[in-house]
Amino acid sequence: MKYYVANFDIECADELLQPARELLSAAACEAGFEAFEDTDNGIAGYVQRPLYDKEALDAAIADYMPEGTQVTYNIEEVPDQDWNQGWEDQGFEPIGVSDHLVIYDAKHTDMSMFAGDDGVMRIFIEARNAFGTGTHQTTRMILRRLLGMDLTGKSVLDCGCGTGILGIVALRLGANRVLGYDIDEWSSENAKHNAALNGVENLDVLLGDASVLDGVKEEFDVVIANINRNILLNDMTAFRSHLKTGGRLILSGFYETDVPMLEQAAQSNGLTIIDVVTDGEWACAMFECK
Repeated sequence: MKYYVANFDIECADELLQPARELLSAAACEAGFEAFEDTDNGIAGYVQRPLYDKEALDAAIADYMPEGTQVTYNIEEVPDQDWNQGWEDQGFEPIGVSDHLVIYDAKHTDMSMFAGDDGVMRIFIEARNAFGTGTHQTTRMILRRLLGMDLTGKSVLDCGCGTGILGIVALRLGANRVLGYDIDEWSSENAKHNAALNGVENLDVLLGDASVLDGVKEEFDVVIANINRNILLNDMTAFRSHLKTGGRLILSGFYETDVPMLEQAAQSNGLTIIDVVTDGEWACAMFECK
């Protein structure tokens, strides 16, 4: 996975440095950054190269940082590597999404132990530098949404599919077709690998951002996107153009405070909000295409 690192320097009173670091992390997170570490004079932030948007970053910094605090930064390329290697080697404990769905670490689980049908859906995920194991609230909220829907015979578009977990569960719940896409090559290959691990078919994955949908004429019954707020806002028109009338759009990857602007963007594209659920500060919204 290809990343940039932004080395942020903060000029402020010494006693304000730590609060400023926290505000700056929140600002950069809104602009697509996903990992941070403290430095002597600020923070280092990491963002996938295709997601780096200097205008969005500068605007977020201007919004978040208090008057009198100065932030400067430089951007460097980071060598391509598997950022999750340590976590992947250690593995993760089984994640109970509900009484009827448990996510397992495929690398550290004997899948043969679970022969037979006891009414529990077990999904095995081998994550290789891809988001989506069920450990994050946003993934779990969407999974619970899917569990509450009748997906029999439905088609699903999974935007920013990561490990493929959402599409795999949709297929296990009766969907007959899932198309996913992801900007990261490792993620797109990982999703296909996990689909094979779980014995599901009819999951296709494209490499790229929402622009890959320009070549897709199909409309879907359900569109899912678990991505950061700014990308959701930018791609809302693409989501709507590939959603059938009466179809559902499920969005997560943003904070509860972001809901009003996402609802406004959805409404301007002819979508009506159904409801919002939250888990901590994170939110998941469902819309309908009338």
